[in-house]
Amino acid sequence: LTDHNFAARIASILEESSLDVERLEVEITESSVMEDPEQSIEVLNKIHDLGVKVSIDDFGTGYSSLSYLKKLPIDCIKIDRSFVTDIGQNESTESIIQAILVMSSKLGLFNVAEGIETAEQLSFFEGTPCDLIQGYIFSKPLTTDEVEAQFSGTRPALHESLQGLAS
Repeated sequence: LTDHNFAARIASILEESSLDVERLEVEITESSVMEDPEQSIEVLNKIHDLGVKVSIDDFGTGYSSLSYLKKLPIDCIKIDRSFVTDIGQNESTESIIQAILVMSSKLGLFNVAEGIETAEQLSFFEGTPCDLIQGYIFSKPLTTDEVEAQFSGTRPALHESLQGLAS
């Protein structure tokens, strides 16, 4: 985000690779944006103008001012797993998660909860405006071969292994 030519390099790579811009998403941490917010906004605007989606990872951990949310050209907020870990143990954290979800939804942003590991955490997000959840409750990180096996039908489908977890 400190490189004024970053967006131009992305544009060049997109052109060279013939990658459909809709398939590219740049994910940055909230703390990296806050190192130099004005510079970050300038670079992210250029990236967003290319049609590249921009996600803020580790949202809620970077001590950012909420005023930057309306200035940043972002499409997605990823709620940090440090919040998710406290589900069922800390009502204040749960309230913060709910506030983030409502706020991001009202701003028209896609939101993701990271680090879902337990049935209680999974259940917490039912009925919320959370768009996507990810975590070890679904799967550990997989190699390419393991992903191909998962979707080729040679191992049990994910939904079969999840049955009963959230009930």
